[in-house]
Amino acid sequence: MNSRSVQEVFPTMATVLQSLPRPVKGKAGTEKVSAYAPLASVWYGEDSELLERLLDFYPRKRPRRILDTTVNGGRFWRGSKRPVVGMDTDPRHHPNLAADNSAMPFRDKSFDVLVYDPPHIPNQGKDNKKDFGTRFGLVLRSSKENHYTFTHTFPPFVREAYRVLKEEGILLCKITDYVHHHRYQWAHIELINAAREAGFMPCDCIVKIRKGPIIDPKWKTAHHTRRQHCYWIVFRKSRKCE
Repeated sequence: MNSRSVQEVFPTMATVLQSLPRPVKGKAGTEKVSAYAPLASVWYGEDSELLERLLDFYPRKRPRRILDTTVNGGRFWRGSKRPVVGMDTDPRHHPNLAADNSAMPFRDKSFDVLVYDPPHIPNQGKDNKKDFGTRFGLVLRSSKENHYTFTHTFPPFVREAYRVLKEEGILLCKITDYVHHHRYQWAHIELINAAREAGFMPCDCIVKIRKGPIIDPKWKTAHHTRRQHCYWIVFRKSRKCE
């Protein structure tokens, strides 16, 4: 066997796993193919592809109104025909609505699905291989009073998300843990805790593999593993998941 990595050999392993039909026993011991194909828990493809699968898999019925609360340049929806309202605090991205997701200008129970992709790398260092500001809108900074993280933004957002979602509505969140100020920041745990407090039921988690870790040229000695994954966490406005 050559030295190629598993990711090179199977770059879309999760996608393949999701498409495999499951054989089940029919009458008289014969096998038939079931249409049931659950999502795999690890995803190697693009976010836009995964988001389409999440929207097909989790809502109890096809969502008629979707709100992307951090739409930025709209990269999640390229080629999509979904009924999406894009909201962002920065009008330069030309969202449908420029507004703060901690005070959304919508009536209660207005949407079937909300999507949330908060900043992942506050006070980022220099990385010549990635342009976070242009690609992802990561231009905000976090103060010492907020412990150099954005977790203080989670509680006001999830309270508003709970308000504008319909009953049994779905909240899909992309979140990344990271190392900052020499400490591991458990952002996904902070988000789950805030969502529970707001009334959401955490129902599932997909590990999304990134193509490369964040690398800062100032780093000389590593004390933590480098993050090559993020999470898509699924919340439901309900007391149960199924």
